Amino acid sequence: MSTFSDIFKKSFLEGFSGSDITTARILVTLLVTCLIAAYIFAVYYVAAKKNYYSKTFNISLALISVITAGIILAMQSNLVISLGMVGALSIVRFRTAIKDPMDLIFLFWSISTGIICGAEMYKIAVIMALVITAGLFVLELTPAGKASVLLVVNADSIDTEEKIQKVVASHAKRSKVKSRNVSRESLDLIIDIKTSKEQELLKDLMEIDGVFGASLMAHDGEITI
Repeated sequence: MSTFSDIFKKSFLEGFSGSDITTARILVTLLVTCLIAAYIFAVYYVAAKKNYYSKTFNISLALISVITAGIILAMQSNLVISLGMVGALSIVRFRTAIKDPMDLIFLFWSISTGIICGAEMYKIAVIMALVITAGLFVLELTPAGKASVLLVVNADSIDTEEKIQKVVASHAKRSKVKSRNVSRESLDLIIDIKTSKEQELLKDLMEIDGVFGASLMAHDGEITI
């Protein structure tokens, strides 16, 4: 006589019998996934910053979707495979550095597409792709604040610093000394500033007695409003 536990185990295992995973179902799932993956490839090619664009990373994004969809299909077909997949994937470690934070969005988008398509929720995957694309390009057009720059000033004495600070204050909205290197015959200042009058600032600095060098350098720090 079968107990409730036996009946439950039998029905649970039958749900992973794999009888519903037909060849047609696999082909349709992988085809839809490939189409959306190609779309992700095209969007990344257009949206990615050219300085950070990597063709191999873009190819990986497209293939990750297809591989993830195949994994989800396999996990639906057999309980043993699903448990094995969980154990195998839990020991995977990725060491590739992400050069641009935007790459994380595409990476999660690619993985999510594979999971959703593997579960045969194609409508969700298509709508998600359209919404993400619209969001990317709308937010990209949003104006950002002007980035700060580094002002490097070379002078012959620390006594000129006060004059330098006055000139900087008259041209910059804000300023902060990042480095001050002093010797008996020289003063080297690095000042983080935010200004829209770069040429006027450099011209006025070079008119100060004792200043023999001034330059501006862009840096990759955060943009401040």
